[in-house]
Amino acid sequence: MEWIMNPWPWYVSGPLIALVMFALLFVGKQFGMSSNLRTACSIGGASKASDFFDFDWKKERWNLIVVLGAIIGGFVSANYLSDNTVNINPDVVIKLESYGINSAGESYLPTEIFGDESLSDPKILAVLLIGGFLVGFGSRYAGGCTSGHAISGLSNLQLPSLIAVIGFFIGGLIMINFIYPLIF
Repeated sequence: MEWIMNPWPWYVSGPLIALVMFALLFVGKQFGMSSNLRTACSIGGASKASDFFDFDWKKERWNLIVVLGAIIGGFVSANYLSDNTVNINPDVVIKLESYGINSAGESYLPTEIFGDESLSDPKILAVLLIGGFLVGFGSRYAGGCTSGHAISGLSNLQLPSLIAVIGFFIGGLIMINFIYPLIF
């Protein structure tokens, strides 16, 4: 049972992801999480407000099952298969503490940002709302999210996905090195 309680090494999880992607390619499907928001909005009747949501959402039902599986799997692993801590490099912990984040390694998400008390802080609430909007807008504008482009798109050898993934990394580096220190 110890093997399932610890993080899996890359040589186990990587081939498992490749196996899933090969199976999806074999049946002609493409994986992506952000496209499920479009599907959910279409199910809710958003096509009355915008043509973007006017499509045959029933063809995408399988992807909603993937989301359901991710939610259930995340719940089970977080509550029954983990102590909810993360091993973080000590240098990163020191850097986070310089930003005022002292809960590094104690939980999956820093409580200074995602804790219940932080939602009463207008600055944190604004950062979360603006960040969420930008992630959602960026995912739709780019035609997919990180999982869709980096996992599914690159496994299909799509040039737009390669460009998107390079953009994700450049954006992440700019965010963490230049913008994040200004916010916190």
